[in-house]
Amino acid sequence: MADPLTLFTSIGLSEQKAKETLKNDALCSALKDAIAQAQRVLGVAGVDKATGTLLYTMASRLRDPKRLGFLTDHIAQRKICTELQLAAALEFVKSHPQDPINQQEFESLCGVGVVITPEQIEDKIYCTSAMCLYCDPVFNPDPIPSQVLHLLGPKTEADLEKKPKVTFHTAQHGELKIEGRTLMDELRGVALNFHKPGENYKTEGYVVTPKTMDLLKQHLEFTGGQIRTRFPPEPNGILHIGHAKAINFNFGYAKANDGICYLRYDDTNPEKEEEKYFTAIKDMVEWLGYKPYEITHASDNFQRLYDLAVDLIRRGHAYVCHQRGEELKGHNPPPSPWRERPAEESLVLFDRMRRGLFAEGEATLRMKIVMEDGKMDPVAYRIKYTAHHRTGDACSTPSFVGSLEPLIILICLCVSFRRSSYFWLCNALDVYCPVQWEYGRLNLTYTVVSKRKIIKLVEEGTVRDWDDPRLFTLTALRRRGFPSEAINNFCAKVGVTVAQATMEPHMLESCVRDVLNDHAPRAMAVLEPLKVTITNLPEGIRNDVRVPDFPANEFMGSHVVPFTRTIFIEQSDFREKGYKRLTPDQPVGLRHAGYVISVQKVIKDAQGRVVELEVHCCSSHEAAEKPKAFIHWVSEPQKCEIRLYERLFLHKNPEDPSEVPGGFLSDINPNSLQVIDSALVDISVSKAKVFDKFQFERVGYFALDPDSTADKLVFNRTVTLKEDPGKM
Repeated sequence: MADPLTLFTSIGLSEQKAKETLKNDALCSALKDAIAQAQRVLGVAGVDKATGTLLYTMASRLRDPKRLGFLTDHIAQRKICTELQLAAALEFVKSHPQDPINQQEFESLCGVGVVITPEQIEDKIYCTSAMCLYCDPVFNPDPIPSQVLHLLGPKTEADLEKKPKVTFHTAQHGELKIEGRTLMDELRGVALNFHKPGENYKTEGYVVTPKTMDLLKQHLEFTGGQIRTRFPPEPNGILHIGHAKAINFNFGYAKANDGICYLRYDDTNPEKEEEKYFTAIKDMVEWLGYKPYEITHASDNFQRLYDLAVDLIRRGHAYVCHQRGEELKGHNPPPSPWRERPAEESLVLFDRMRRGLFAEGEATLRMKIVMEDGKMDPVAYRIKYTAHHRTGDACSTPSFVGSLEPLIILICLCVSFRRSSYFWLCNALDVYCPVQWEYGRLNLTYTVVSKRKIIKLVEEGTVRDWDDPRLFTLTALRRRGFPSEAINNFCAKVGVTVAQATMEPHMLESCVRDVLNDHAPRAMAVLEPLKVTITNLPEGIRNDVRVPDFPANEFMGSHVVPFTRTIFIEQSDFREKGYKRLTPDQPVGLRHAGYVISVQKVIKDAQGRVVELEVHCCSSHEAAEKPKAFIHWVSEPQKCEIRLYERLFLHKNPEDPSEVPGGFLSDINPNSLQVIDSALVDISVSKAKVFDKFQFERVGYFALDPDSTADKLVFNRTVTLKEDPGKM
């Protein structure tokens, strides 16, 4: 047989495509086998370009190698002649992994023997579904026969109209709707093309073994065909905005399909795990609106995992190795000299590992597999002399627990694990193999979410803790006042993407405004107070002013605030000249009060700063003309502390050395937090609870901080009322 490059070009592949094929060992081997088999049927010269193209497509798309000969035979015998027939054949063998194949059914569904001529196409306006599948575009380059055009007539203006863009809006209960469909509709399968229960083998890349179908049958009997997912966080830090995406699509997909979702703590690293992280993770899942069907731990299965590891050794798929950690670093570590160690010897050594007879790093259990990135034999068990918070003194910790745990989950939405390695491990142990669906990480600019880097920020005193409102951990976002509905809506807008998604913070803030505008009652607060004395209002007079909680819909409730001789307005709402609001020559209206005030006297301190205004007040009905502006105010207010937040980092990508050469700690925004300790707020908020949210009219959206006391309320600014164009 000719050399592979010559062989591949002889069947019609370009030299570049042939060279690319040679880089893929599996594809190269399959294609050579297919060509050799076809040449035995057709002769060396009989494999023309059309046949070669079909053979290449078949070899590159076929996931079950045992079907290679079967499909090659049909191509060589000219039973499969078109790309459409080949696609149908590939789909058939994927859907029928067990032998024997029903030849008649296969050929019927693949259109073997069906030939459609141009004359037949012209004669028939409407094709049957089977005929449509095999109408070769070579014979019918015009997708719309002339008879159809004659029957339907030319395109109208309606046909030429562009389709409307996808629009988002919030429905009842804060659930996002996408062009009339809710997020739950999307998760029921409109957007996610998941396999049906029990049809795992139809998924691209799924490996079928002789025991696969029996295991699938047992799994279906156990679950009743119910959708089962799990959210598996590591309890060594606080969840961040990226985890919100994982929570929504694991819990949301199960909920949308009447399934269940487990919260499973991946507690396999006792050195970094703390009880506060377990609690915070559960709180955040529930805060986002989901209730786990059951809370489990990887450590629940330590004994089962150990037993499976022993089985893996007995089967010849794992061995005890003594290479040190530093020897295994890098992309090309030396192969282990203990790779071919007898299974009996590894079993004895693995037992000694469990009984604590080796020092840390002195022995590991490694699996005999080459990873997708070329790395060989990943570590499955290593020794750690750290007490586990649930199981006590355990000296061996499984680092691949996600693969070895009892696999009862039907749908797995994971971020980083390599799918083929996962399949290999399940199949090596002859346990049920769920399909693993990967999606890309969700990141935001102007922040860091790495646990290590957040810890550094806390240690350096840059932020107070994991829930500092300048961070994008979920606890921080809740403290800042972000509604859980807004975070869920943001995740829905991002969607399920395989590629990593990096979004701008203003997109999340837009979702926050949409929710708070509908759900945050209005109040009035003055951040930088200026005293105003109403001279024509007698001392001791106190009127009640009713303020609607939602001015756009007064049926949604209201509250009462006092109006007295002394009120306070924002310093920025007064200037001595040339201003659209209050000046000595220009009156303004007071929101909700029905009064207009005019300046009579400006009182200044020794430095020339305005410290008080004396004004005249009249009813808006008595005013000579309607005021040009209305400003907010407070009277008999409550003193409070206001915290205004900006981006924590100055650059969009603080972790990028090309953008921030000095490292992320050198990129801190010195103005990321401004504290106003003498702000004033109306008394309607005096009984607010922690995390209650308000719109302070003309100022922004705010939430009550846990630092609040009976003597002094503390509010965090969630977002401004409008998006700052400079932040886009």
